[in-house]
Amino acid sequence: MTELRVYLPIEDLQPQFAAYLSSPTRARAYPPFRGQHSLIIEVAPALSIHRITDLALKVAPDLEPGILFTERQFGLLELHADTTEELDAAGRAILKGIKAKPTDQLAPKVLYHDIIEDLSDQHAIILNRSRDGSILVPGVALLIYEMTPALFACVAANEAEKVAPAAVINDVQMMGATGRIFMSGSVADMTAARDRITEVLTSIKGRTA
Repeated sequence: MTELRVYLPIEDLQPQFAAYLSSPTRARAYPPFRGQHSLIIEVAPALSIHRITDLALKVAPDLEPGILFTERQFGLLELHADTTEELDAAGRAILKGIKAKPTDQLAPKVLYHDIIEDLSDQHAIILNRSRDGSILVPGVALLIYEMTPALFACVAANEAEKVAPAAVINDVQMMGATGRIFMSGSVADMTAARDRITEVLTSIKGRTA
C-alpha cells in the first residue's frame, strides 16, 4: 500500500521561491521558473515515489520533473508546467493509481512561529553561517515558521512571497521531520507573511494521523 502524505498543487510560482526550487541542492532535473505551476507529492514507503513518477509522466509526458528524491522513509516528486491542465491530469492519474484522494494527505500542523524584531549582529552572523545566499542582515525583522509535514513549507513560502514581495526568503527547509521558513524584511511584511501562511495552512484539508 502507498500512503499519500502530501498532495500539494502550487499556483503561480513566485520569483524567489522558484529560484529556491531551481537551486542545485533541490532541483535534480528541470528547474522551474517564475509564473509556472507546480505539483508536489510525498508518499511512503520512499521507493513508491517511482511508481508515482511513472503514473504522472505516462499520462503527461511533457511535464518537467524538478525533484525526484527518496529519503529514509518518504519519497518526494515535484512536477511543474506553464499551465495547470497537464498537472491536473498527472494528479488524477497518480490518485487513481494509488486509490487515494487529495484529502487522504496529512493535514498540515503549525508547530511554531515568531517574528524577531531588529535582528542583532551576532544573531545574523551565526544564522548566515549555514546560508549559501540571501543572507540575513542586522536590523531586519526575522520571521521563523515551522510546520509538519515538511513539504508544506513550499506553499507557505510561495504564498508569503505573494503578500510580501519586498521581503527576502532566507531559507526554506522542505525535507525532513518538519518544514521551516526563514524570511526577513519589515515588521509589517513579516506580519502579513505570517498571517497568510497561517491562513493557507489551516485551509488545507487532510487527515490528522
